[in-house]
Amino acid sequence: MTTVKERADQTTRAEPGAETVLDVRDLRMRYGSHDVLTGVDFTARRGEVVALLGPNGAGKTTTIEILEGFRMRSAGQVEVLGTDPAHGDENWRARLGVVLQSWRDHGKWRVRELLAHLGLYYASYSTAQIRRPWDADELVAAVGLTQHAHKKVRQLSGGQRRRLDVAIGIVGRPELLFLDEPTAGFDPEARRESHDLVHRLADTGDTTILLTTHDLDEAEKLADRILILAGGRIIADGSADELSRRMSTEAEIRWTRDGQRFVHTTTEATRYVHDLFKQYGESIADLEVHRASLEDTYMALVRQSESGDTYAAVRDFEGASR
Repeated sequence: MTTVKERADQTTRAEPGAETVLDVRDLRMRYGSHDVLTGVDFTARRGEVVALLGPNGAGKTTTIEILEGFRMRSAGQVEVLGTDPAHGDENWRARLGVVLQSWRDHGKWRVRELLAHLGLYYASYSTAQIRRPWDADELVAAVGLTQHAHKKVRQLSGGQRRRLDVAIGIVGRPELLFLDEPTAGFDPEARRESHDLVHRLADTGDTTILLTTHDLDEAEKLADRILILAGGRIIADGSADELSRRMSTEAEIRWTRDGQRFVHTTTEATRYVHDLFKQYGESIADLEVHRASLEDTYMALVRQSESGDTYAAVRDFEGASR
């Protein structure tokens, strides 16, 4: 299985000529006199995992609902799987999967029966390339619910219900999957299994995945690209490493020499380390270079945007990438 980092190294942007699944240009949304989205632009290609981050109220849910066809936009151009979601028909919707933070409770259904029943609705939308739905037993195993396949939904724990939410979202083998806080309520083992499933869907199923999460560690582990939405715009777009490097004005270098501990900050870490070894050679030990983390980058950009200077946040980020 290709790792997230390897996938990000292969491509961190939806490149010209790549099969574009999401194409959003100058997306705008106004509620009354309040502008929530003021010109959102991004793309995503087949098999890419993209995380949409942003503070509460930034417009993440609005953006996702527009892409899903559940909310009409005020302005802008949007194409999802080659179709304007405002005019998507049943054939188009059958190609999408949606995993909400919480699903309505089918408490009286048994797990496998529910998935088999929901899968029936997708059978007529099979194509030569994609056979729908996902086999119920395979799907139950994929989300780690084999031992609970014959339990009623109301008997499941919170984490097990969340796994069922994911299964419901992918039962039709979607080409594009929307995940809203995909591992909320999961224990560490379930979280790891969910991450593996996301990787499998993207790597072997060519599923494009757009997820929202407040867990920056999860975003870093899962996403090929991270979009930060604030002030009604996308203020940063890149892999976790790219975002950290672009916004890192200073790195902290730590090392020991002759039993003494040293710390130095610099904007030219590579040159400083080279000069350090050139001067002291093998007497340098315990060398560490600490750059800005994804969390540092995220907080710096969001704070700048929330201060009322969204354009400065975008300008500073783009300037750091040149």
